[in-house]
Amino acid sequence: MENFLFAVNATVPLFLIIVLGFFLQKIHLFNDNFNKVANEFVFSCALPISLFRSIAGMDFYIDFDPLFCLFCFATTSAMFLIPWAVCACCMKDKRQVGAFAQASARSSAAILGVALAENIYGSAGLVPIMIMSAVPFFNIYSVLILNFSPQVDEKGYLMPALKGRSAVKQACINVLKNPVILGILIGVPFALLRLSVPPMIDSALKSVGSLAAPLALLVIGASFSGAEALTRWKSAVVSSFLKLLLIPAIFLPLAAALGFRQSALIAVLIMTGSPTTVAAFVMAKKMHADSVLTSNAVILSTAASALSITLWVYVLRCFGLV
Repeated sequence: MENFLFAVNATVPLFLIIVLGFFLQKIHLFNDNFNKVANEFVFSCALPISLFRSIAGMDFYIDFDPLFCLFCFATTSAMFLIPWAVCACCMKDKRQVGAFAQASARSSAAILGVALAENIYGSAGLVPIMIMSAVPFFNIYSVLILNFSPQVDEKGYLMPALKGRSAVKQACINVLKNPVILGILIGVPFALLRLSVPPMIDSALKSVGSLAAPLALLVIGASFSGAEALTRWKSAVVSSFLKLLLIPAIFLPLAAALGFRQSALIAVLIMTGSPTTVAAFVMAKKMHADSVLTSNAVILSTAASALSITLWVYVLRCFGLV
């Protein structure tokens, strides 16, 4: 019951903020122009700052485990690239390929990971190492997948994906220019060299970065269109099933077979089985992917994750692994 209450307390507030955004749009306190500006602010400013602080605040050398880092990187690569390859070949509506692949793989690792580990063990354990090994690649793979997948213009018409050498060049440029990637890259030297940000500056950065998640959740709710959303719910349900159940069912036993236990397994659970992060919606919106499908996946996976995370923690405890 304690684990269930924790999962509920971690996910239900996010869902309530989405509902609030929907309500504020309905009473015309929010409008489409505000949503567009707010999404741009989150993508270009608040989210990069939040990720910079998360990466820069880590101590890379405490509890460093090369095998665990390699496992997190390999798992992240498989989580993104396999669904993307399958979708590109099998999905009929090509407008959904990039958004579906991203929503099926991109987790709320930075938001839930440390909190869940500290709630169970009293310390973050290997969760920060997982975040450093996986979260940067969450963003890099998202940019690449969305860049190489068919995109949608402002009127909803399909734009073909880039191909050939020009596509590779444009993808590399997009990665290097992406504010989210830049925020992570700037934070890495701080973590590796154990540099600290001056307190006054860090306090200001913390205030701005803390706006990322709640503002993005409000925009998801405000952007929710019932009639249009219904056309994407089937894909969102499948995406959430992959995100919360199938992917963890594949990689948790593999992690256990490699000898990972306790906080390491909790870190793998969060990496593979936590709900689709709100950052996926922000990036999908910015990069002309199917943001409706992505917002549905965020809403559905967030609502269902209280049960799924509790289930996985219970299963791991039954086997004496955590």
